[in-house]
Amino acid sequence: MYVCGLDAAVDVVGGKWKPMILWALHAGRTLRFGELRRHTEGISEKVLIQQLRELESDGIVHREVYREVPPKVEYSLTSLGTSLNEALIPLGVWGDEHMEQLVANRDCKKEGTAA
Repeated sequence: MYVCGLDAAVDVVGGKWKPMILWALHAGRTLRFGELRRHTEGISEKVLIQQLRELESDGIVHREVYREVPPKVEYSLTSLGTSLNEALIPLGVWGDEHMEQLVANRDCKKEGTAA
């Protein structure tokens, strides 16, 4: 199914929202759906549900349902999710270090000039 390990990893975290969800759940945090939505500003409820289901089916996120009224659902990282998040930290550092240049490059491209 996968060509290499990078192929597998990108398949799991692909898209705009999954890395943001993983980051919101970092450091052993357990969040309810509404809290997760606030931490991933701009995501629709439908997309968040879809992304969480995919992450859960990949074994990255654990979904805990409490049988009470009103129903309570919490999300947390599994050990597999924690290790994936740790692997993403250097990518986040790279983004922090080069964010200004990346923004400048995009702005220049829009204006038709070189950075």
